[in-house]
Amino acid sequence: MSNYITPLDQKVLSMDAFGIAESIRNEEFTSEEAVTAYINHIKKLNPVINAVVEERFKQALTEAKEMDQLLLSSSTIGPLHGVPISVKESLHVANMKTTGGLEHRQDLIARYDADVITELKKAGAIIIAKTNTPALCFCQETENKLYGRTNNPWDVTRTAGGSSGGEGALLAVGGASVGIGSDIGGSIRFPSHFNGVVGFKPGMFQVSAEGHFPRIDEKLQERMLSVGPMGKSVRDMELVYNIISYNSTSTQSLNDYKIEILPNNINYPLTDNTKGILDAVENFLTTSYSIKRSTPPFFEDSALLWQEIMSINGSELIEKEAYNHDRSNPITSFFKEKLTERTSIHPYLSWAIIGAKLFKPSKNRIREIEAIIKREEDNLAEYLVDRLLIFPVYHSGALLHGNVFKEIFSIRRTFLEYMPYVAYANVWGLPSLTIPVGTDEHKMPISIQIMSCNGNEDAIFRLGKIIEKKFRGYIRCSRLD
Repeated sequence: MSNYITPLDQKVLSMDAFGIAESIRNEEFTSEEAVTAYINHIKKLNPVINAVVEERFKQALTEAKEMDQLLLSSSTIGPLHGVPISVKESLHVANMKTTGGLEHRQDLIARYDADVITELKKAGAIIIAKTNTPALCFCQETENKLYGRTNNPWDVTRTAGGSSGGEGALLAVGGASVGIGSDIGGSIRFPSHFNGVVGFKPGMFQVSAEGHFPRIDEKLQERMLSVGPMGKSVRDMELVYNIISYNSTSTQSLNDYKIEILPNNINYPLTDNTKGILDAVENFLTTSYSIKRSTPPFFEDSALLWQEIMSINGSELIEKEAYNHDRSNPITSFFKEKLTERTSIHPYLSWAIIGAKLFKPSKNRIREIEAIIKREEDNLAEYLVDRLLIFPVYHSGALLHGNVFKEIFSIRRTFLEYMPYVAYANVWGLPSLTIPVGTDEHKMPISIQIMSCNGNEDAIFRLGKIIEKKFRGYIRCSRLD
């Protein structure tokens, strides 16, 4: 395949969904041309980054031609009319696989669309591909036995993050206009941060998770899981959120909000580059808004609460799904894999299940956690009603493959040091917007996240657009073109 990218393709690959939809409506180019540009780009780059695990190129082109025909008769389906999008493998798309990265599920075809997919199709979106995840989405790095490892396009020796790592890597190279991921422990925000894309984790119960695999049945875990968009701009996050959310955003003024930025001197790891970026954001915003460096309530408790909630029942449902067709168990599987590399379950998953068993909370402790959440979530909502929080996402940019897993899943409980930044929004069910704002010493993207309580999404997006415009924002990774 030719390495030449036409001027039109070059334009399309860098455009966000909002811009593509507008250009299609204005007849600057057709949906078929946009879909073709993305298909060609994926064919060229996917062998290097391994982000796409299943495509529907032929069907997407057919749908694009139908969208173009509708436009000729002055008819549009919705705000994403003819716009090509990608979808995390964990979300059901009718007539496509939902495997969870497990070999024994490799032939299972979804018979229906996840709720968010239904809404996106109603809005006119065209799905071109599904993207890679770790096995059962149970890791912050994207690698599994069925599809292999996804690489960060900025440096293929480094992680793309997880569990929406395929989305992050694909969007970074401009392989789709916008995508859909999910987040129960930073799974939208890690890949957005590591790959330099914009991501939005909605607040709890704001977007349907029906049709997500694996299912979440534990009440405390349900409040931590969100399905949300990833892409190239804050305006796309707002656009897609309003399509898939139960509630539309309401207009708010940033003048009504205090902005609190996490201090650099907290007792948690943070690179000097990240500290400098937080300082730069503070200095920029201080000229227009009320800014304070402070640690919000319950920040220091959140990593432990997150781990304990994720470990309820020792991840029994995850283990049953993983070892459904395997006579081994997580312990024997983990050590056999280390010795032979010939098991069907990736060691990241088997070790994560072992960790869930080790940290499994007692029934009394679960009741304590439930009481803490019930008692404090209203207090936190009251605290956040007129506040926007700015956090880092991780202590550094993307690490070499395997190192994020080691930091978060260490038997030494180092997750207590590395997870607070992302765990906070999951434990307390907060909306969180991730925006690339700089790079580290390895030229890898660095992002911040903006959080508040449910109902303050408009304020989050407004602040995000201001920061996005001043700082790095999305820059398409073209080094592999």
